[in-house]
Amino acid sequence: MNASLRACIANVAARLSGQRVNSAVYDHTQGKHIHVSGSVSGTSVNVYDHDRGAHVTGSPANLYDYGRGAHISLNLNGTRFSGYDHGSGNHYSGNINGHSVTIYDHESGQHHHFKV
Repeated sequence: MNASLRACIANVAARLSGQRVNSAVYDHTQGKHIHVSGSVSGTSVNVYDHDRGAHVTGSPANLYDYGRGAHISLNLNGTRFSGYDHGSGNHYSGNINGHSVTIYDHESGQHHHFKV
């Protein structure tokens, strides 16, 4: 999964869990802030990833990333989430702990940490 897309997913997952988030997600892996704006509800996501210049829209279970032209699924269960990135052909999973979000990306084989 693209590094900036991971930050966008961290933002969306945290918002779906009910967490109030900043418009900028701090990506500890990249060492920078990624700005994500837009609306998120339990049935609809419409956000703009300013770092990639791309919209991510749809229902959480069937998101579409206009930056890569690929679908992404996101399933939330309390503070844990998982999904599949059709663009890379890989699964990901994560958890939310307050303003901290961790994503394990099966493509990179690493945990990635975010502050939302």
